[in-house]
Amino acid sequence: MKPKRSLFAWFCSALLLGSVSMMASTPAQASAGPGRCTGKFVNPITDICWSCLFPISIGGLKIWPSSRPDTGNPALPVCLCGLRPGIAMGFWEPVRLADVSMKPWCFVNLGGMKLDPGFDIGFKSMAGPSAVGGATQYNSQWHVHWYAYPLIYWMEIVADFLCLESGSIDILYITEIDPLWQDSELTAIINPEAVLFANPLALAACAADCVAATAKLPTDELFWCAGCQGTMYPLNGNVSATIGHVQASRLALARFSYKLHRELVSWGTMGSKGLCGKYLMPVMRKQQYRFQATNPNPQTKGRYACAPIGASTTFMSAGQVYPAIGEDMGYLVWRKRNCCAL
Repeated sequence: MKPKRSLFAWFCSALLLGSVSMMASTPAQASAGPGRCTGKFVNPITDICWSCLFPISIGGLKIWPSSRPDTGNPALPVCLCGLRPGIAMGFWEPVRLADVSMKPWCFVNLGGMKLDPGFDIGFKSMAGPSAVGGATQYNSQWHVHWYAYPLIYWMEIVADFLCLESGSIDILYITEIDPLWQDSELTAIINPEAVLFANPLALAACAADCVAATAKLPTDELFWCAGCQGTMYPLNGNVSATIGHVQASRLALARFSYKLHRELVSWGTMGSKGLCGKYLMPVMRKQQYRFQATNPNPQTKGRYACAPIGASTTFMSAGQVYPAIGEDMGYLVWRKRNCCAL
């Protein structure tokens, strides 16, 4: 049965299709509006880090081991969902694609198309790191476009596996039309607890999360930290401690993922609670996700090809940003799934 789509997803799809039809006679890298959008389509074969699928486990036993860090899995190899018995499996699945750019309406993973619908929205955050000196040079504002990308399902790599997320490629979320994403005061509606962590002690604790995420996995107990990237709050694209495009874009993507959990759009899939289905996770567990770069330069191999949230960007920044022609970022989102398979 084809899954139902939300009203927001319908609106985003209609907006995207309308923009494409209006711009059918223009080049892909349009010059309308501020900033030149760059990017390329993701090749589902050569631009994917296929080793990021692993490890695969049954219960606590890794049947396909990997050097990549993994989350905890249920100890028993068998499970029960109601009256249905099954095998407790754990694996990593590519489920979402994300554009992360400082240029509004820049669809990086769609070939670098700038699909401005003509509305005067989304341009409030047209800003980036500057060389004017002072604290303002460390500020940047980012937009995110979120796509459904159930790669394994629609490529039919694994057939008839009910644990896989089904569906087709579709655009699900556009931050340009979300006022909570552009205004830190409005963002406080969904993260009022941010004021509790706006102090030196809370920020100092993020150093421990940075070390943990770089060495293995981030610390879920330090939920207000995004490791080496900075702090999770506020849950929007306004980054006040920008070191570079890779660090700031990964922080914006981590915040956006957390925002979807806080709004109950994204749910939990890992651990014993996820064996029989997804569950509410308003405070996102960072260990559930890995981010793999797809634009401007796909990272398809290496220890940090699909690094967890908060890992140091020292080992992944080289060759990831090109002046003028490669400053818009694209990512593939990997999600840990524990499932009671038939």
